[in-house]
Amino acid sequence: MKISDSVKGFLLALVSVIAVSNVYIFSKVALNEVSLPQFGVYWFAFGLLWILLYAWYKKSFTLFKGLARSCYLVLIFLGLIEVVSTYFFFKAIYTISNPSIVSFIGNIAPALIITLSFFILKERFNSLEFWGILLAIVGAFIISYKGNSSVDDMFIEGAQYVVYSSLLNAINAVIIKKKIEKIHPTVLTINRSMYLLLFSIIALIVLKESLAIPFSALKNIFIGSLLGPFLTVIAGYLALQYIPLSRKAIITSTRGLFVLVGSYLYFGEFPNTIALIGGAVTIIGVLLIAFGKIRFQKTLNAK
Repeated sequence: MKISDSVKGFLLALVSVIAVSNVYIFSKVALNEVSLPQFGVYWFAFGLLWILLYAWYKKSFTLFKGLARSCYLVLIFLGLIEVVSTYFFFKAIYTISNPSIVSFIGNIAPALIITLSFFILKERFNSLEFWGILLAIVGAFIISYKGNSSVDDMFIEGAQYVVYSSLLNAINAVIIKKKIEKIHPTVLTINRSMYLLLFSIIALIVLKESLAIPFSALKNIFIGSLLGPFLTVIAGYLALQYIPLSRKAIITSTRGLFVLVGSYLYFGEFPNTIALIGGAVTIIGVLLIAFGKIRFQKTLNAK
């Protein structure tokens, strides 16, 4: 039985979401035992190994030969963005005690993508998307707000790292969506892992840290690297070849629920009521954005 492109895209997006949900868990467990540079070296070394083995199996290395010079410039730019974005992501995981909080705040990413598309790509957004953007931002504010009146101490520590990471991811998403037909997902994944591994090695050398880490941390990094730098990224990129970014966003919005369950099972932690309310608001916001995009596409197709 032949599987339609939409079903392929849905399944790939679901695989990406389940994989990235586990990344929050395994990375948090590992980061409780090792530093960020140590974590990065092992995490992205394993991740690069998996994607190179996949590329060898698929005979994908020839894809680099057919790239235009402009594509290589794009890869350099994307690699640099990924380094900073991923640093802030794992810094947030390291700083915030409950990974599900990081996931819920990260739901502002689709709102940032829509906003950047409006200013950079001159795309318009409809009323559903507007309310979705507003709810995603309000939800993130509810989760992050500590209740203190001082500006310097208004939000929980680590929330700023999620915002930085989400903003850079939004820039990445806009660029990748424009170039996905010219640059294969395998190339994008290899490029990402190489930049992140190189940055981690440089950080380890500069900070004069050891490569020796506990076996328990190595085990969690090994498992997480299969899910993160490899499966999450490549499944996410492949999904965009079959379904629009808006439909992928609907599936991605469920990420927080998976992380919520995983956090409870692994750490026995459950966010407080306010955080859960804020998380629910961000998910509703993401869904409104996604449905707004779908409605816009249907209107466009009807013309």
